[in-house]
Amino acid sequence: MNKTNADAVAMLTELKAAVAGVENVGIVIGAPFTALSDAVKAVEGSNIKIAAQNMYPKASGAYTGEVSIPMLKDLGVTWCIIGHSERRTYDNETNEKCNKKIVKLIHNDMVPVYCCGETLTQFENGETKKVVEEQIRVGLANLCEKCISKVVIAYEPVWSIGTGKNASKEIAQDVCHFIRKEVAKLYGRKVANRVIIQYGGSVKPNNVREYLTQPDIDGSLL
Repeated sequence: MNKTNADAVAMLTELKAAVAGVENVGIVIGAPFTALSDAVKAVEGSNIKIAAQNMYPKASGAYTGEVSIPMLKDLGVTWCIIGHSERRTYDNETNEKCNKKIVKLIHNDMVPVYCCGETLTQFENGETKKVVEEQIRVGLANLCEKCISKVVIAYEPVWSIGTGKNASKEIAQDVCHFIRKEVAKLYGRKVANRVIIQYGGSVKPNNVREYLTQPDIDGSLL
């Protein structure tokens, strides 16, 4: 929940100029709902995509305060973040709710960025993989092999979001590798190898490279 519409456009205009000529790198900015329309216009002609930070799985109806896929697509938004740790923490975003959203996004030709990760208590209790396995198994259910390859998965441990703490590259690689194995159990190894898996959690310019050199980390969620 940052950036007014004007602030977002100014930032994206600067970013567009900064990444002009950059190739073979996907750049996606999750703008607030109030800035989405102008954000899409601000990045026209560049390799930057705009994502919504959430959506509701119904196309329309008596769901005051929610935003639907048709509304997002009408603005030119093609990506959407699902299950962010803050929404899981503050808004009861369950794995089941995430799954309904992911299925709808895929069926409407949008790219879901599905976030998963454990709390500090779960991490300290050695429950990371148990938690993440459940998030992957339930959150990514009911998809075909072709569909799952369109999902971007982001491992973002809740204990590292906004705390200044970050998982070591070894921990991040281990969990991302585990995620890929869980996807392979559900949809096969060939599909799992095509899925983009990111690490997010206090990623900064001075540490991003060490994460991106890991074999199962394909990008970062900042």
